Amino acid sequence: MEVDKSSKIGVVGLWHLGSVLCASWAKLGFSVIGFDYDKDRVDNMNNSHPPVFEPNLSETIEQFLKEDTLLFTNSLEDLNQCDFIILSYDTPVLDDDSCDLSILENSVNDLKNIMKDESILIVSSQSPAGFCTILRNILKKQNDSLELAYSPENLRLGEAIHCYLNPGRIILGTNNVTTEEKCKSLFTNITDNIASMNLESSEMVKHGINSFLATSVVFANNLSDISEQVGANIEDVILGIKSDDRIGQKAYLSPGIGFSGGTLGRDLKVLDSFNVQSKGPAELFGFIHKTNINRKKVIKSKIMQILSDCHGKVVGVLGLTYKPGTSTLRRSLPLDIVNLLLNEGVIVKAYDPKADYSELNEKPKFIIEKSINELSKDVDCLVVLTDWPEFKDFNWNTVKMSLKNKIIFDTKNYLDGLCLEKNGFKYYSLGKKND
Repeated sequence: MEVDKSSKIGVVGLWHLGSVLCASWAKLGFSVIGFDYDKDRVDNMNNSHPPVFEPNLSETIEQFLKEDTLLFTNSLEDLNQCDFIILSYDTPVLDDDSCDLSILENSVNDLKNIMKDESILIVSSQSPAGFCTILRNILKKQNDSLELAYSPENLRLGEAIHCYLNPGRIILGTNNVTTEEKCKSLFTNITDNIASMNLESSEMVKHGINSFLATSVVFANNLSDISEQVGANIEDVILGIKSDDRIGQKAYLSPGIGFSGGTLGRDLKVLDSFNVQSKGPAELFGFIHKTNINRKKVIKSKIMQILSDCHGKVVGVLGLTYKPGTSTLRRSLPLDIVNLLLNEGVIVKAYDPKADYSELNEKPKFIIEKSINELSKDVDCLVVLTDWPEFKDFNWNTVKMSLKNKIIFDTKNYLDGLCLEKNGFKYYSLGKKND
């Protein structure tokens, strides 16, 4: 049975996750209050300007602001009548992929003072196994009627609202039967396919899913490199692998530059830390993490091999965000690869359709171009690092004469079907013999 939509929902933390949750629950017909400590961010949200680009996000927020079912505040007291409060900070990830949990713990310490009796805090932020129990104890010590649940987010940048409202299932962790039933009633507004378990199990599910996906990425990259050496075609190899029913068509097998953004690395780091602390035998997670870090060096070496004498050569980079459909440059592997090239004396020009350069901590040492046409002028090689649809739709014949050597290195195998070689380009991709 669905929760009555007169229930009020609070959302704490208004970066990508929180912005999407506010829009999604408002779209489901609930009255939603979004909170953040940052007044400027709240003011921007009240003007329909979320901090991260996401398709349809700004428009959805604008719609429900006008309908007065969605509002944003930097006063925590405004959440004191909420039946459910969702903790939705994008858990900060440090440079070594470890988590900074302080914002989550500090928020719960503040929330415990304003939450009404029998209300429930639902943690959707990434949480290492065991941490939700710590947060629950903080609430219970203040007011024994307060409860906590964990339901890890399942978003994908670029299609986040659709992902949240159309999940294959929802993972729900609770340590109390009444809390479980109340949360099930709420989430039934999205789907009735709810996998319920205790807090620690739900946290481990998130670690397990992301670590499995990370392992698949590293596996595909290593298989691609060997396919290249022996003369196999990685696309055919993956097609054959996915035809096995035990693996399936949705397997996360696509060679590229490795995973970035922090999410997958964070869960590998959590599991590896547990193993190191206990001096256990589960060394796989640390190995996968390290192998992925080294992937950017492999890609840099492939670019240098294509350029031969790389010092002073000009490379045009297509895509800087870590995936299409987002503007964020935080934890972007394309940026890391650009910096590796700059350190080798390569001159780098870059074009990205949506990159938010204000996120950079210093003035970039690469040249920012505003179009593919400008990027292509007098470059020795174009390198695809992000698979933006714009790159596949572009008429590459229009820039053929602008390129010095008509070379394109596609690290995503994204342009493979465009028959660029037949049109006079030297096209390099991953997992295939490049003559």
